[in-house]
Amino acid sequence: MGSLRRKTATRPMPGSAELYQRKGQQFARWLDKAGKKRTARVTTGRDGSDRIVVESGRWLAKYRDGSGIIREVTTGCKDKDAARAMLTQMERRAELVRANVMTAAEETVSDHQAVPLVEHLDTYIRSLKAKGRSDRHVTDTTRQARQISADCVFRTLRDIEADSVEQWLADKLDAGMAARTRNSYLQALRGFCAWCVGSKRLAADPLRKVQKADERADRRRQRRSMTEVELQRLLYVARWRPLAEFGRVSVCKLRSDVKGKRDTWQKAPLTFDGIGAAVALARESLCDNPEFIAELEYRGRERELIYKTLVLTGLRKGELASLTRCQLILNGDGAWLELKARDEKNREGAEIPIRADLAAELRTWLQERDTAAWVAVLPVEGNTEATAGDRLFYVPTGLLRILNRDLEAAGIPKVDDRGRTLDVHAVRHTFGTLLSKGGVAPRTAQAALRHSKIDLTMNVYTDPRLLDVAGAINTLPALPLDSNPNQPTDAVRATGTDEATRTAFPPTFPPGTGQTGQFRSSAVTLAHTTDSDSERGHVDVTSIPVTKKASLSLADNEAFKRARRDLNPQPPDRQSGALTN
Repeated sequence: MGSLRRKTATRPMPGSAELYQRKGQQFARWLDKAGKKRTARVTTGRDGSDRIVVESGRWLAKYRDGSGIIREVTTGCKDKDAARAMLTQMERRAELVRANVMTAAEETVSDHQAVPLVEHLDTYIRSLKAKGRSDRHVTDTTRQARQISADCVFRTLRDIEADSVEQWLADKLDAGMAARTRNSYLQALRGFCAWCVGSKRLAADPLRKVQKADERADRRRQRRSMTEVELQRLLYVARWRPLAEFGRVSVCKLRSDVKGKRDTWQKAPLTFDGIGAAVALARESLCDNPEFIAELEYRGRERELIYKTLVLTGLRKGELASLTRCQLILNGDGAWLELKARDEKNREGAEIPIRADLAAELRTWLQERDTAAWVAVLPVEGNTEATAGDRLFYVPTGLLRILNRDLEAAGIPKVDDRGRTLDVHAVRHTFGTLLSKGGVAPRTAQAALRHSKIDLTMNVYTDPRLLDVAGAINTLPALPLDSNPNQPTDAVRATGTDEATRTAFPPTFPPGTGQTGQFRSSAVTLAHTTDSDSERGHVDVTSIPVTKKASLSLADNEAFKRARRDLNPQPPDRQSGALTN
């Protein structure tokens, strides 16, 4: 027979509590924040201080399940009669399991139905952390699963319904939410439901029939790739803009831009053609502070190498920020980067080769950096375990903002005429496009980008505008409309299919059809033969058409019969099917 009880816990003694004795036990009496009188039994804590004993508002049920195991689960009820009814249902299920009417798995699923959904979500998040999921993945999954559950008013597992989720997705579509964002919310809740099925909290996934939105038809941000000219301009601006910022001249504001009496001047924006003059002016104005000039040049040089490393390795921003100097292998046999599994997106780890020119620049830059005194005090982002001297690059969190300013100074449009944009991850798209443009095999490009599917490499990370489609079309053969097929062209002579070449090699009769019997006259032409040709058994089948009513000489007739036997050999034994020699 099962039993009910309320779970107890101890809390610190309220400051305004009054102690009194009742039936040999000590109690405390006080007023709560709402002004109501509260009483509780007093006990002694581990530290020897007085604490009050409070009871949970919900009843716990204790019973023996169908497997004979004593379990204690919450009923979720504050009323004792309702809790007693819940206990009766649990004991009834245990009887059905013992009678083999219900399985133990079905009983386990029933036990979890009354547990609040928040508790299941907390357990699910702990399981994600135990599996080693990234902090960002855990944070996003927690936020999205909790939000969609709260909006759909899912309080327990039995409340999760596909209709409610589909209605929520439809409402977000009407509100203008992108397809990819809606899919991320759906995937967060789907992952939770799949985990519940695996942990025997649900018998089946209630969201298995909910379809994802088509992200290709509703893609809000499409990235484009940069050309080689744009890359050169970007690297130049990244190298000198930190110093050029201190050489910008002041210009008078337009009257429409003035917001106050003293708001009349502003710094002129940097342009690609004016960076050289701004650098010279900055050197002149900062001539009394050579160390600051050196620091600005160092920052520009590092930013230039960050962009170049991204575009020549295909690394993601987070992956680049996680690298340390010991992960950069520079030796005589080659150069590569060792990317740890915990820092890679697919959690596999990789060895990324480095071009020789980039390896030489990195080696020189690291040697020069060791002599800089201010490097040790620079902040470290992306890799908190590495010091300023150990990290390979200082990749700032606001790299996108810095890139936008570099693009503006370089005169590179952030959004092109197709609506495709440039951001930090677009540099990786540029890496994939340059591989395809350089004639790299698709499977090799897929390995370089570390993609699991070739479709992602070819269709997403390859910008079709930068591919030389016109050059590929120009490799097709020319087909002039006024040409004479009887006159061989240079292309025909090159392939060996002109008349002079054809008479030297091809046979003097067309190939057989593989069928025996009546000779097909419409497929063969013959010519008059000389006596020498007849004696040798050779016939020139190139000039005279042969029909069933053709009039031939005796020599021609004999030659024709000989040629027909050669073209249509008959087996001596119809049953054996062997050809004559």
